[in-house]
Amino acid sequence: MKTNDQIANWAMDLQSLAQAGLHYGHDVFDRERYEEIRKIAGEMMEAKTGLPKEQIKTLFLGDEGYQTPKIDTRAAIFKDNKILLVREKKTQEWSLPGGWNDYDQTTAKNCVKEAREEAGRIVEPIKIIAVQDRNHHNKPVIATNITKIFYLCKEISGKFTPNDETDACDYFNLDNLPKLSLGRNTKEQIVMCFDANNDPDWDTKFE
Repeated sequence: MKTNDQIANWAMDLQSLAQAGLHYGHDVFDRERYEEIRKIAGEMMEAKTGLPKEQIKTLFLGDEGYQTPKIDTRAAIFKDNKILLVREKKTQEWSLPGGWNDYDQTTAKNCVKEAREEAGRIVEPIKIIAVQDRNHHNKPVIATNITKIFYLCKEISGKFTPNDETDACDYFNLDNLPKLSLGRNTKEQIVMCFDANNDPDWDTKFE
């Protein structure tokens, strides 16, 4: 996914080439060159974004092997045609329960885990609402490609307890949404979830 910033695009291209070279290359001198290219790509992105080195390392330089998108799952949970949202403790903004897909979880199981951890809800995924490229839908555009998977979930039980990530949880009407965490979910994505919940013949959206 290209951005509108050529410097960021160059940095992403260099990072991808360096990561592939480190994965497939065997010559020790070539690997040293790839490591240096990867370091330069990280410095370019740090200078461009102003993000701390540790965050650049996590988001931009943390993968090994052939570069592929990260996966983010989101649970759309409804009650009385209201959607459940959780409030992020750090930002005080609201989002669907969700997060990075753990390496040892399927996307459906990860969705269940995140709903339990962030919202205290035991849920059953019943339908994939959409599979989306984050940078096509969420702002700001970032240097890491992320695939977002939205699940429509049936709530079985549970009760919210404040935790390390979220400090509030509630159900909202579509016309009374709180301040959203736009990097995690936009109003358009929330509308999409409402549409899926109200359409028994919903077809999964993808792009």
